[in-house]
Amino acid sequence: MSTEIPQPTPQPGMAERAIDAASDVSHTIGEVAGGVRAAVDRLTTVIDEARKPGRPLSTVAAITREAPLASLFVAFLLGVAVARRR
Repeated sequence: MSTEIPQPTPQPGMAERAIDAASDVSHTIGEVAGGVRAAVDRLTTVIDEARKPGRPLSTVAAITREAPLASLFVAFLLGVAVARRR
């Protein structure tokens, strides 16, 4: 039989807990930033592909340059149609 008294384990101090929390937040922010960066890169690639001649964004841009008021009117009508559905 042992006569030693078990020592309580020391609890981390407030400073140690704050440092741990800050490290966790920093790690999470880094992961989120990486995810956002990857999403922006994918979106940029898709937009660049759609802007090539003969693709949809290229066609819309050409039509808008030729008839800006008509394009504005069509965009307004589409906005009204979408707003009424909700």
